[in-house]
Amino acid sequence: MCGTRSSSSAPWAPSSPPLLHRCTPESCPGCPPSCKLERVMAAFKGIWTKGFWRAVSAEFLATLIFVLLSLGSTINWAAKQENPPPADLVLISLCFGLSIATMVQCFGHISGCHINPAVTAAMVVTRKLSLAKALFYVVAQCLGAIAGAGILYMVTPSTVRGGLGVTAVNSNLSVGHALVVELFITFELVFTVFATCDPKRNDLKGSAGLAIGFAVCIGHLFAIPYTGASMNPARSFGPVVVTGNWENHWVYWVGPILGGILAAALYEYLFCPETALKKRLSDMFIKDPSGKYKEVECPRGQYNGEPDDLVIKPSSFLTTVDLDKREKQETFREPPGEVLSSV
Repeated sequence: MCGTRSSSSAPWAPSSPPLLHRCTPESCPGCPPSCKLERVMAAFKGIWTKGFWRAVSAEFLATLIFVLLSLGSTINWAAKQENPPPADLVLISLCFGLSIATMVQCFGHISGCHINPAVTAAMVVTRKLSLAKALFYVVAQCLGAIAGAGILYMVTPSTVRGGLGVTAVNSNLSVGHALVVELFITFELVFTVFATCDPKRNDLKGSAGLAIGFAVCIGHLFAIPYTGASMNPARSFGPVVVTGNWENHWVYWVGPILGGILAAALYEYLFCPETALKKRLSDMFIKDPSGKYKEVECPRGQYNGEPDDLVIKPSSFLTTVDLDKREKQETFREPPGEVLSSV
């Protein structure tokens, strides 16, 4: 059957890895339409459930509240004065950070509380969320951001509304520099998310939500003068749709998503890979006399090298690992348990 495990195959073991048949033009030239339909249905598995739509609605509401409260802190109520004071960067940074921490505590157990397409993209890259479900998450986040910015626009007097918190690149910076800034501050945020929500750690104390909120606050304290400190494409998308100011908006999608993916990949596959993953790799790869690693089939224990000596190439084994992880009850499961608690 296309895209599924063989019914006769045993659970994953190094000596007998699971067989996964995928239809390709070479292996299945006459693939019937029903086979293609099965693959599509498999991609959308779990979407038509109450739990998933509860999670999607939670993402919408959490993003709405976050954008409404956070953008509200950027309104300068002294704008009508003859010499209005500059924006209070500490106030804005604290409001963004504490809003995130609060939303994580409120919605983390329902949807994971991503509130951020960059975090959702990081979950897809690390196989914690399917691409199909991630699309629904991103749409909910963007709609929530638009709704939050729209409510703020309606309740704020036009005389003090200003730019409604639209993120803008500093006139002294190039677009490339702005992209780098957004990449690094989002990297810091997503790396914090993965580190504080890692179930493999037993040394964590205190609140993960508060740690994530501090990461957002730090990013804003640094980057507001540079780019407005988006760190979140949905946060930038909402006010842009309401105000119609699309200048350099692509920076606030490309930078954060690249930073989030890079942080997730480095943490998950380089700095803190799963112990079970290392053991599986030790049975799958062995170093030949030339110093290169090659894939082998051998019983467990035949390879005597150290797992840390192995070259980890995620693309060569992610499908097998993903199949095995579906059979386990872990923290990183899809809703209600799969999605990582994050922003």
